[in-house]
Amino acid sequence: MILLTKTSKERFLLNHNQIECIETIPETRVVMMNHDYYLVQESVEEIVKKIAEYNAKVLDIRREVSVMDKRRK
Repeated sequence: MILLTKTSKERFLLNHNQIECIETIPETRVVMMNHDYYLVQESVEEIVKKIAEYNAKVLDIRREVSVMDKRRK
């Protein structure tokens, strides 16, 4: 999830996996898969950067957690 700021200055977490598209109208409008949308202060570039950073963190966590089977066969 990424942290965004509505045009009303309210901050909220958004599940980026549910984003259908992002429009600039001139505000940034994030349209969700269910067709709801949010007008946010962040630019498209900032949102894409936040998504990339979040995904990188998730991948790093996956790398740190490894299950090793030490049972002998």
